[in-house]
Amino acid sequence: MPTENHHHEYDHVHEHADWHFHEHDANHPHEHGGVNDYMQAVAEYRKTFATKKDVLEETPDPAVKELLHRMDELGQETIFDRFDAQKPQCSFGLAGVCCKFCNMGPCKITKKSPKGVCGADADLIVARNLLRSAAAGVAQHGAHAREILLTMKFVAEGKLNLPILGEKKLRAVCQAFGIETRGQSAKRLVGKLADVLLDDLSRPLPDDYRTIRSLAPAERQAVWDKLGIIPISAYQEVFDAYHRTGVGTDGDYKSILKAFLRCGLAFCFTGVVASNIGTDVLFGTGHRATSKVNVGALKKGYVNIAVHGHLPTLVSEIVRIGHLPEMVELAREKGAKGIQFYGICCSCLAAMYRYEGVIPLSNAVGAELILGTGALDLWVADVQDVYPAIMDVARCFKTTVVTTSDSARLPGAEHYAYDYRHSNIGDTEKLARKIVTRAIESFADRRDVAVSIPQYEVTADIGFTAENVGAQFDDFQKLYEALKDGRILGIVNMVGCSNPRVVYEKATLDVADVLLENNVLILTNGCASFPLLKLGYCSKEGAERCGKSLKEFVQEYDVPPVWHVGECIDNTRSSGIFGGVAAKAGQAIKDMPYAFASPEWSNEKGLDASLAFRLFGIDSYHCVEPPVQGSTAVEKFLKEDTKDLLGAVMTVNVNGRELGEKIVADMKEARKKLGWG
Repeated sequence: MPTENHHHEYDHVHEHADWHFHEHDANHPHEHGGVNDYMQAVAEYRKTFATKKDVLEETPDPAVKELLHRMDELGQETIFDRFDAQKPQCSFGLAGVCCKFCNMGPCKITKKSPKGVCGADADLIVARNLLRSAAAGVAQHGAHAREILLTMKFVAEGKLNLPILGEKKLRAVCQAFGIETRGQSAKRLVGKLADVLLDDLSRPLPDDYRTIRSLAPAERQAVWDKLGIIPISAYQEVFDAYHRTGVGTDGDYKSILKAFLRCGLAFCFTGVVASNIGTDVLFGTGHRATSKVNVGALKKGYVNIAVHGHLPTLVSEIVRIGHLPEMVELAREKGAKGIQFYGICCSCLAAMYRYEGVIPLSNAVGAELILGTGALDLWVADVQDVYPAIMDVARCFKTTVVTTSDSARLPGAEHYAYDYRHSNIGDTEKLARKIVTRAIESFADRRDVAVSIPQYEVTADIGFTAENVGAQFDDFQKLYEALKDGRILGIVNMVGCSNPRVVYEKATLDVADVLLENNVLILTNGCASFPLLKLGYCSKEGAERCGKSLKEFVQEYDVPPVWHVGECIDNTRSSGIFGGVAAKAGQAIKDMPYAFASPEWSNEKGLDASLAFRLFGIDSYHCVEPPVQGSTAVEKFLKEDTKDLLGAVMTVNVNGRELGEKIVADMKEARKKLGWG
């Protein structure tokens, strides 16, 4: 995801690099006809899985513990109960050796049956499952991108009345794409830029991927060209992934893994980069601010509205409408003190540094616990990471749930949505008014609901961007100097969802503690940022957690040791900081003491996010295994072989502190190679 304003300086390189894989030979055997001993590895891995008891004893947020006890008293199950009920998890699924793509199966690879009905072996089945997961991640973030890019088109065409708040960024990005900006209105430029980005999303004919050619570093483009992994379009790579993994199609696991890498680039440059560009152009980059965080910030006596999901367009209107004097007055007529907004997941993180008073409460895994306070009158969900289980808790506490996307319905929820063809996009304000009005009605209907709010809250510093970091640190020069002289050992981008395989939010903080103790600066966004926000790591007081030199650095510049850059698509902001510092160092991004960490990742998007950073030569680190243990070849591809291909590998260790120590050791090695000591 690191980018630079760079126009392609060379033609396509058609001489593709050799792909180096471990073959099945005497030094690297697959026992019993191509089957490794994955059952033992999976059995050992399952022993590390957390239990609900572990969560109650070890999760670092006391508010989570209190709410879990409350849910137990009410007899209301949570994700942690359901995770325990699923044990023991399927060995074949964990190892990635179960195939159900056709109706001759499902097939599972064992020593007794080393090939599926069609003849697919463990390497092929694991690779195909991995590719389909990656394709799903491209589709998920790609759908996010599509919504934002369509919003840009609707604004340009006058179908949607929204201001263009990021005109400075709009013109800078247009210049990077070679779009003439002189004499062009912002509305016209928004339309032109949307066309370019939509083309990369949906192009059917082979052609350049303009976002890559305009924004990716030249060094990386050369690597990807040599490997032959430049995508045609995001749609095409998803289409191709499902085609080639169908029964009787691509039987070469190496070819499958090549498509896997193409999906990673499509995910990066459309799902993330294009989404981020469109969001910042339309809604602005936001600003540095402070925010109350955690459930103690919930306010009794207010119309309390939570936003949950990933899409900014309708959320921005809901927040705007909710702040109008007429709506506040309507709430007061119903006996409320006012209207207050809160957030779950990325809809919250996108809104909190753009609009005043949107308070972050939890990531997606903790959503049921937040509903368990009984304090929320309306829960409005758009897309992704909204688990169907929230409906059970919402019914218990009479919280109204509203869905706003045709592709994300919840049984029992009220549906106020854009239709499938967006023919009612002009009703955005009308929908927002309807939703806020419904929240006020819900407040009046819920006066008898018992409310229990754990009194834990902190104040966090938020709204870091590549632009304001560059401005504060002399166009990244002072940040580079601190990195080179060792005041900062390295920089880590820490992101990702949560996963009940590990103790909830503990793995993230265990890694962070080790990094800060060793003077590593942390950037964070997405669901992993919530424990860092809630427990003071994103506050200036968090300097007390740091080693001596990092503590002095953050205190000198009056910043926290963990910089919150936003929602999951704001990985682009982190990579912009990576790229800015590397440019000052005169080094390729892959050679810098950088790392990507998603300790608790759990979904397809998380798989793609880590792959995207490895495609840039940045190692990724995790406490959760991918489902590849059934294929020695595929597992070694991810964890070893991509060092030669991409300059980066995946490292997994279920122990967060040990993982943090590995990151520190690898950063020290990178510094040694740079001659920085």
